[in-house]
Amino acid sequence: MTADTFLLYGTRVVEAEPVRLSAGALSADFVNGNLRTIRHGGTEVLRAIAYIVRDRDWGTYEPELTELVVDQGADAFLVSYTASCTGPDASRLAFRATIKGSSDGYLAFDVSALPESDFEANRCGFCILHPIAGLAGSPVTVEHTDGSVVATKLPLLIDPWQPFKHLRAITHEVQPGIVAECRMEGDTFEMEDQRNWSDASYKTYVRPLALPWPYVLPVGQTVSQTVSLCITGEGKMPAAAATTEPVRVELGEAGQKLPDIGVIIYPDEVEAALANLPTLAELGPQQLILHYDPTRGHGLAALQSFAKLAAAYPAGTTLECVVDGAGDLNAELSAVAALVCQAGLKLSAIAVSPSVDRQSTPPGSAWPECPPLDDIYAAARRAFPDIRLGGGMFSYFTELNRKRVPADQLDFVTHCTCPIVHAADDLSIMQSLEALPFITQSARAIFGAKPYRIGPSTIAMRQNPYGGATKPNPGGQRIAMADSDPRHAGQFAAAWTIGYAARVAAAGLEQLTLSSFTGPFGVLASSGEPVAEGSPRPLFRAIKGLCELAGLAHVAAGTSDETKVLALAGRSASGDTVVWLANLTADDVQVDISAFGRSHLVMTPYEIVRID
Repeated sequence: MTADTFLLYGTRVVEAEPVRLSAGALSADFVNGNLRTIRHGGTEVLRAIAYIVRDRDWGTYEPELTELVVDQGADAFLVSYTASCTGPDASRLAFRATIKGSSDGYLAFDVSALPESDFEANRCGFCILHPIAGLAGSPVTVEHTDGSVVATKLPLLIDPWQPFKHLRAITHEVQPGIVAECRMEGDTFEMEDQRNWSDASYKTYVRPLALPWPYVLPVGQTVSQTVSLCITGEGKMPAAAATTEPVRVELGEAGQKLPDIGVIIYPDEVEAALANLPTLAELGPQQLILHYDPTRGHGLAALQSFAKLAAAYPAGTTLECVVDGAGDLNAELSAVAALVCQAGLKLSAIAVSPSVDRQSTPPGSAWPECPPLDDIYAAARRAFPDIRLGGGMFSYFTELNRKRVPADQLDFVTHCTCPIVHAADDLSIMQSLEALPFITQSARAIFGAKPYRIGPSTIAMRQNPYGGATKPNPGGQRIAMADSDPRHAGQFAAAWTIGYAARVAAAGLEQLTLSSFTGPFGVLASSGEPVAEGSPRPLFRAIKGLCELAGLAHVAAGTSDETKVLALAGRSASGDTVVWLANLTADDVQVDISAFGRSHLVMTPYEIVRID
């Protein structure tokens, strides 16, 4: 591998190239035993059909494939393989898979699994992903396990719970006159709206969440499931767009201001920040978000270190304060206020959330004991009467959508996102950007014009609401729910960050936080990277660009192919316009920038470009 690979991904490891399967108008990418990007006539029908085994913390096993055979004919394809997963205490699950596709629009994916010992899992079976672009809010026909058939619609705003349960099949229109039926056999399936987690899909999965988990697959008991796709109709599929046509960038009208940019600071990162104050000033964030968690030992010393940093770098300061909530709320929050005063920490705002709400409450589970949020916010307001009060979730939009906070007591609402909750491949992370406008639209539908903040949102997961802990990642791999991710150090993260800001720009956020300053989520390199420790990562330039845009009027900016290139634009009071472009792909992309009085440019993989 070359140094360029490090620059792009922060690792020398690149993902395996998918195997393209095709049969007439039907095509799919075979990747690590599963199917991605299933198309008919160039139109995406399903985003994925995947056989998934997940552990008790919802981590995803990476099966070892053997005996792989790929038979590609002119009008059909056939794939078969065996695979296995090894769990704790040498427990093992083996399975045999067969995939068949034909030019008449029929596809079948069949798996028979055989536990070689009792095998514990939170999930074992198929997940089917329907795309959201062009499909959200559209009509579908649902067949239930009791044989009943219902005409309904996919949710447009994000459904906090499962929109469909007891599923046997779901049918949607691919193009006028062409329909696709996805049929699931071997177990009871249900659908969840994965946009909650910023996945760009509706996910139909096996084993209802209302059933207990983890559960045990008994040794020697075969589990068989089949997913089939049948595409029928007389409609005419549109011709696939020419891939050589440049991506066009167009600008629209100016609107509300672009948000302040924050960086999250943890107590153990303050000294590194103080040691790099000129670099912090060059970055130029408008806000410091100071993470404070008494349940994890944070106290006066942490607040004193924050005060030292806030004095050295004057900016807005928000204390992200975890509330234990085990005793008297007035006493707890008054004690925090007294320590803040003793430390000499000047705050612009405080955001509070009970510690218990950092863990998700899945459908069918009992809500944990928690003081009423009204009481928590009232106690925080009494303890901090002279600064702005925020609330929401320090986890993800999922939790905020399911536990909607009493925003009338708040000055702003907040939540985070993370793109590697369910999958950690490069394509899934970039596709997660498609879900962000649905998240902000759904939040606005709930909370109206209430001031709205997002973040810290990073590729890596800073906490795991769905299990005991995030996944350690000392080898720098692409794994879901990891506490660090190599791509954060590469150009990949810079493109994802500009893309993220572009996708949420229309929401009128007051603050957006997409990094820390140092540490695993930081803009500066850590030890062990192929650059000097403390030197700027590619992400630094992206965050610095966003800081410079803060307060400018957002200018609507679109591209002709937002799966490849996203655009973010701001306009100053004097009328000067600044545009940032992000290439979301691993390929060179030609971009038509004639809207700026120039002809075109070629963007290299994951490149970000500023145009003045």
